[in-house]
Amino acid sequence: MMLVDDSTTMRRIQKTQLSAMGITDVCEANNGEEALGVLQSNMPLDVILLDWNMPVMDGITFLKKMRTDPTYAAVKVIMCTSEAEKTRVVEALKAGANNYIVKPFTPEALKEKLGI
Repeated sequence: MMLVDDSTTMRRIQKTQLSAMGITDVCEANNGEEALGVLQSNMPLDVILLDWNMPVMDGITFLKKMRTDPTYAAVKVIMCTSEAEKTRVVEALKAGANNYIVKPFTPEALKEKLGI
């Protein structure tokens, strides 16, 4: 599992929620560019929780780059963002996101999106 979010606080909240679900093998990245490197060095990864709005490289750019490499085809990506407009959800899904969750979200909502 990888958390990609420029907010340290948001990553800490997500890690706490995941830990409560028994998921403790978690790596982190501060932006999309950093996430590409973390992804390469931490495969195999099963799930990425990905923020949209980040400096350096945003989540949608990271997602599009990641999806061009067949190595990462099986990695599930859940967009975790405050972008709630339908057009944004559609854009993320078309870019290769497997699911979408709007911040702030409950541990139950995250559990549901993870299929736990």
